[in-house]
Formats: sequence, C-alpha cells, structure tokens
Amino acid sequence: MIGQLSSGQERLFYSFNLEDHIPANHLLRSIDRCLDLSDLRHYLADFHSPIGRPSIDPELMIRMLVVDYCYGIRSERRLCEEAHLNLAYRWFCRLSLEDDVPNHSTFSKNRHGRFRDSDLFRWLFNEVLRRCMDAGSLFVAPALVLPRRED
Repeated sequence: MIGQLSSGQERLFYSFNLEDHIPANHLLRSIDRCLDLSDLRHYLADFHSPIGRPSIDPELMIRMLVVDYCYGIRSERRLCEEAHLNLAYRWFCRLSLEDDVPNHSTFSKNRHGRFRDSDLFRWLFNEVLRRCMDAGSLFVAPALVLPRRED
C-alpha cells in the first residue's frame, strides 16, 4: 500500500518548544552562552522617544545582527526572511513561533540611524573586550596564527 502524507494542519493545538529543536552543539547556542546584553536597554535609553509606537527591542536587533554576521547574510531583507523561517535563528533572537520578525525597513532604519547615532557598536565591542579581559580569556584567534613551516 502506498502511504499518503497528511496535510499536517488538522490539529488545533500543538506542544512545541523551540529549545528542544536546537542541537546542543549549535553555533548559536555557544554564542548565546557568552552573550550578555543586559545593559543594552540602559545604554540606549536616551535614544528612544517616550511617545509614539513601541520600538523594536534593541536586544532583538543586536541578536539579528549577530546571526547576520555569523552566517554571512548579505541583505537586511534576507536576514528578516531567514529569521522568520529558521528555528535556530528564532530561538537565538528570543522569538517564539508566533512573534513577528521586524520588517526589513524598520531594521534598516534602526541599524543605520539610532544604532549609528548612539555609538552602540563601539560600546558593544568595548563591553565584549572588557568582559574577556576580566575573565582572563582574551586570546589571539587560532585562525589568525599561521603555523610554522617545517622544511
């Protein structure tokens, strides 16, 4: 008898946890263990207006940029599409299956406007560097060290 794939849409409720679907050795899990953006909202507080629409969470924006850089996604439109589709990206960005991914134009405006005006990237780099130094884990990346030739 030939089997038939069901449409998969019959159930009304699903029990689905993103955490269960991201492998323990996934690159984004390793980064997530080290990434602490707890001071981010405080640092950017002066760049957000108290009136108007609620803004996009700056931690979401930074996490999306990390995905962008780690996976070489070349456009903000494509990044938003990938964040919508990829379970690991959703998990890393703290998005549930129901959460909306920011529109690419909103993402661009924040990245090229508010983030640039705030000197956020320099602050973030300095924070990462400081934390590495405090932990005694500042090192030269092995990929940058050329092996000696033995002739």
